[in-house]
Amino acid sequence: MKKFSTSIRVLAVFTVICGIMYPAAITGISQLLFQDKANGSMITIETQEGSEALVGSSLLGQVFTEPQYLIGRPQTVSNAAPSSGDQAAAVAERIDFWEALAPLNEADIPMELVTASASGVDPHISPEAAAYQVERIAAERGMDSERVQAIIDEKTSGRAFFVFGEPAVNVLEVNLALDEASAAE
Repeated sequence: MKKFSTSIRVLAVFTVICGIMYPAAITGISQLLFQDKANGSMITIETQEGSEALVGSSLLGQVFTEPQYLIGRPQTVSNAAPSSGDQAAAVAERIDFWEALAPLNEADIPMELVTASASGVDPHISPEAAAYQVERIAAERGMDSERVQAIIDEKTSGRAFFVFGEPAVNVLEVNLALDEASAAE
């Protein structure tokens, strides 16, 4: 019986430490040092009425299919093997989409634009995938292609500590900046 009561006390102590004190400390430190990231990196815009509207998170991809927008990776999750017929059919369908969207673009379609990411909600594309879309976006918006590329460059993050990862373009942030630039012109 003594072992049982000792076990219950140890369980209670570790429940308080691991279930309450540790999460509270980590949450407090996160809110203090990394408030934006701890709260989901939410992006808001000012509406015409002067209030703020939540448009999304810089950490989650959104679906854009209109030609005036930068389009990200397909937002689907698939467990299909690269060699499967289902995967080949999905890629072929996506290639048809891109060819119909910009029939005059003779450049090779970047592979990431026709294959889904592992999570299905990747908010970034490579600078090369963004560059593939510059001419189409510029033509649709009546903007100079250099201005579109400059907006993409502004929203491109580099490697962490100049070593880790690859440069990446946040699709939502670029599209919001494109809307803002179009409204200003």
